[in-house]
Amino acid sequence: MHLGLDEPVRECQYNQICTRNSSPMETLSHKKKRTPRRKWQIFPGRNRFYCNGRVMMARQTGVFYLTLVLIMVTSGLFFAFDCPFLASNLTPAIPVIGGVLFLFVLGMLLRASFSDPGVLPRATPDEAADLERQMDAANGSSGPGYRPPPRIREVVINGQTVKLKYCFTCKIFRPPRASHCSLCDNCVERFDHHCPWVGNCVGKRNYRFFYLFILSLSFLTIFIFAFVITHVILRSNRSGFLNALKDSPASVLEVVVCFFSVWSIVGLSGFHTYLISSNQTTNEDIKGSWSTKRAKNNYNPYSYGNVLTNCCAALCGPLHPSLIDRRGFIQPDTPQPLSHSNGSGLYPSTQNHTHMAAATPLLHSDPVMMGRAGPPPSGKTSLGGPCSSLAPSQPSLPSSMPGLGCAGDMLTLRDPDAHCHHHHFVSPEEMPSPLGPSSLVLPFAAHGGHLNPAQLYDPASQDSLHEDSVRGLVKLSSV
Repeated sequence: MHLGLDEPVRECQYNQICTRNSSPMETLSHKKKRTPRRKWQIFPGRNRFYCNGRVMMARQTGVFYLTLVLIMVTSGLFFAFDCPFLASNLTPAIPVIGGVLFLFVLGMLLRASFSDPGVLPRATPDEAADLERQMDAANGSSGPGYRPPPRIREVVINGQTVKLKYCFTCKIFRPPRASHCSLCDNCVERFDHHCPWVGNCVGKRNYRFFYLFILSLSFLTIFIFAFVITHVILRSNRSGFLNALKDSPASVLEVVVCFFSVWSIVGLSGFHTYLISSNQTTNEDIKGSWSTKRAKNNYNPYSYGNVLTNCCAALCGPLHPSLIDRRGFIQPDTPQPLSHSNGSGLYPSTQNHTHMAAATPLLHSDPVMMGRAGPPPSGKTSLGGPCSSLAPSQPSLPSSMPGLGCAGDMLTLRDPDAHCHHHHFVSPEEMPSPLGPSSLVLPFAAHGGHLNPAQLYDPASQDSLHEDSVRGLVKLSSV
């Protein structure tokens, strides 16, 4: 198919919309540019993620960095000023033991801080709506005596009734021992507490690391405090107390830091040792969930009845997988078939595909005709072949579109009086309806001769033109 343009049209520059199908290479390059998003990027809770979702922390991390600095500075001063003297005068095992304790403390701190504490995924809108329907159905239909459905469910665990509370933020009934953290805005399974010192919640998946952190930190603090005092005493016996402080000024800072921190750290370790031995959480102990003050027959249904078994269950049990899958890719919505986006499935495809950058000029000032080269009749545009003629300056469209009754190798747009000063944007709503059968038939002439109708109306090429024209109009209507 050839594109015939008159001279005034050739002199003007028009913006054309190309509606041809993208080539496989273009489609492949477009897919490469579209990088898939991961779930942590749209996570609804108040958390921060690092290393592409591998590290998960709370937003308030200032105290965590203070904890990290205190441990590293105190240990660094001990290794730099005290260990050389102790290794040469007592035993080289002191810096080795101190180094092992330091690395273990640092590893447990980072593991407790950077891991998922056991966040429960929130309900999707469909799941939340289904849950609301279940509660409404259980409560009866609405009426004059209608009451809001109850937001508490009860389950029996080892003979003890446990209440499951509804979370209005996550739209779920929280499982036993779970609670919603107001700082992280997440429901956490087996919620213990939110610890600002580690910068994260403490729950089912990181409680053992938190406990091992505070326990090993207690040993490290006592170890540093004891051997710093030993270092100062040994130096005082040789050169006096003041000279010992002058020779090792960092020892004073270490003693002060360890003295004021050892009590709280050791006390916290003892408290959590009690909780582990009785298989309780900090949240349950503070609320007195299993206290006999609430009821005479109240007891802890989660305890195994043995201290050793409780400790093994908390520290040596299997590590549960994360439920939020924060590094997983977001599953896109059900994509529309390709045929709905480019029109190739809505209409029969043909083997002849023309370059639609010129075949569908949807943004033009003057009419553009598709067909043999030749000037159109003055002041008139028409379709050649077996087609009802349109009035001057009225557009023509393929007849296979609903509501149109004409087919041809030419597409004209109105506004023929414009002259290269603006581009007329034609949308489907602006297209006038074709005239009736009483319209005058205007034959198409080229240089005074008549064109063969078979040359203007080719069914094979017409299908391609019609298919691409419809896609162009659909794109314009969407704009």
